[in-house]
Amino acid sequence: MNYDEIAEAAATIALLTGRERHDVAVVLGSGLSGYAKGLPDAIEVPYGEIPGWPLPSVEGHAGSLFSADVDGPTLILAGRVHYYEGHPLDKVVFGVRAAIAAGCRIVVLTNAAGGVSTRYTPGQLVLIRDHLNLTGHNPLIGPNDDRLGPRFPDLTDLYTSKLRRIAHDAADAVDQPLDEGIYAWLTGPSYETPTEVQMVARLGGDLVGMSTVPEAIAARHMGADVVAVSLVTNLAAGLTAHPLTHEEVKETAAAARLHFSSFLDELLGRLHQFSDHQAPR
Repeated sequence: MNYDEIAEAAATIALLTGRERHDVAVVLGSGLSGYAKGLPDAIEVPYGEIPGWPLPSVEGHAGSLFSADVDGPTLILAGRVHYYEGHPLDKVVFGVRAAIAAGCRIVVLTNAAGGVSTRYTPGQLVLIRDHLNLTGHNPLIGPNDDRLGPRFPDLTDLYTSKLRRIAHDAADAVDQPLDEGIYAWLTGPSYETPTEVQMVARLGGDLVGMSTVPEAIAARHMGADVVAVSLVTNLAAGLTAHPLTHEEVKETAAAARLHFSSFLDELLGRLHQFSDHQAPR
C-alpha cells in the first residue's frame, strides 16, 4: 500500500475530470463496461493517464475511468485488473482505493459470476450478501498504513445491510428480480473444476468468480460502504453439459445490458440520496 501514490491518483482524477470530489464509485465487471459509454456528458479518463493505475489485459474489461452525474457525482471504473493477470493485490485494489481517496464513500462492485446454486439462471442479477475467500490471499497482508485504515478491520457487515435494502428497493422500482447469495473468490484464470464447485456449494457458496473480494476488503479498510452485484453469466462447471468459455460470459453480459443498466441507474440515484443524508466521514 502506497498512500502517496493513491493520493496522487485521487488528485489527478479531480484535475482531469474537473470535479473536486465524487460520492459514489462503480466498478464494472466482465462485459459490463458498455454501461459507462451510455452516460450523457460523461468525462472519460484512460487509466494510463492516472499515475500508478494498472491497465486491464482481459478482453471485456475496458481501461478507462468515467466521471458522470448520475443523480450525483459518480466515478465509473470501466474494467478492472485481476490477481490472475500477475498483479500484486495492492495493484488489484488500487482503483477502488483511489476512488475512495477521491471522495467516494460508497463503492458499488459488479462482476460476472458462475452460478453454483441451482436456483440461478444465466442473465440473473444476484446481490452479494457475504463472501468466501478461498484463495488464501488478502490485500491487507503486509505493513499497514493507518492513514488508509486500521490494522484489523471488521468485516461483519462488509456488504452493508443498509445498502442491500436500498438495492432491493431499486430492483423493485424497475421490476428487476434480485436474489441474494454468497460469492466465493478463487484466483482463476482457469475455471473451477466440478469438484471445486461442489466444494463451494458445500461451504455455502452460491456464486463463484475471480474478482470483487479483494476490492471489497480494501474498500471497507478505508471506511467505505460496499454493495456488490453479480450477473450470473453461466452455470458453474459440472452443472452444465457444455464447456465454459469467456465468450459465453461476454455474450450473456451483452444480452443483460438493458436490465442491468436500468437497475444500476435506479440504484445510483438512491445511493446518492443515502450518501447526502450521511454525516461526513
